[in-house]
Amino acid sequence: MATFHFELVSPEKMLFSGEVDQVVVPGAEGEFTVLAGHAPFMSSLKAGVVFFDEGAGHGRRIVVIGGFADVGAKGLTILAERASPIEELTVELMNQEIIHAQTLREALETNEERDAADIKIAQLQELRDVLAK
Repeated sequence: MATFHFELVSPEKMLFSGEVDQVVVPGAEGEFTVLAGHAPFMSSLKAGVVFFDEGAGHGRRIVVIGGFADVGAKGLTILAERASPIEELTVELMNQEIIHAQTLREALETNEERDAADIKIAQLQELRDVLAK
């Protein structure tokens, strides 16, 4: 299988940079898979799990919350608002994130802001449910 360059970056650090066979990305409009030679593409991200295959059956999962994915001639770059290896997250931590997001939602003044917060809360709840499995 042909490989391509993939980078996953959060504000805190570079979580991965290297050659991969494929990457499954939680796009805002739905999950999508990037392979070598993919057409240029840009998408915002929803909270979810990025899975990438480094070859020889070695795959990794990184949880992302928000950000953008950019597929270009040099490969795929994900700029995540927040990202952590799935092994570092717990259901309890996600419950804290949900409570924090709900508290922030209460202070919002417009319906548009509250609708966006509701989407984020739903994504966090979905992510918590993935971790609970």
